[in-house]
Amino acid sequence: MECMTLKPIFKHLFNLALVGLLSAPAMAEIIVKDGFVRAMPPASPNTAAYFTLINHGEANELVAVSTPVAREAQLHTLVTENDVVKMRQVTGFPVDAHGTLALGEQGDHVMLLGLKAPLAEGETVALELTFKSGETVEISLPVSKAAAAADEHHHHHH
Repeated sequence: MECMTLKPIFKHLFNLALVGLLSAPAMAEIIVKDGFVRAMPPASPNTAAYFTLINHGEANELVAVSTPVAREAQLHTLVTENDVVKMRQVTGFPVDAHGTLALGEQGDHVMLLGLKAPLAEGETVALELTFKSGETVEISLPVSKAAAAADEHHHHHH
């Protein structure tokens, strides 16, 4: 008799566990690779972060970035007006379904404004990326003077 009443409970718990396992990969739909934060002279109050987003899911949009090392993080792009390249703040960076978005020194990037302390080469910076879908991704990027840092942290595929 006891087995009969516990069976539906175990079946329900199994189904909940299965749903949890199936939904877990959804949290890793967007991954980040090859990133770094630009090392700047100690007197500089700002710097920039660069990385590549790889989206394994539906179309999404990076809408915010936060970090404990700066007062504010903003999404910026470069635009050319009258042959002059200028930085402009934007509200988001679209990431195509099953696509890649590269944030680099010659285009879209994340500005870290009001650094709370100078960032030394070799340190790591924690960033939290927020997407339109509500998903957040926490990453740590090395501080480097040159883009070559991204190559040192390249993930090789087997």
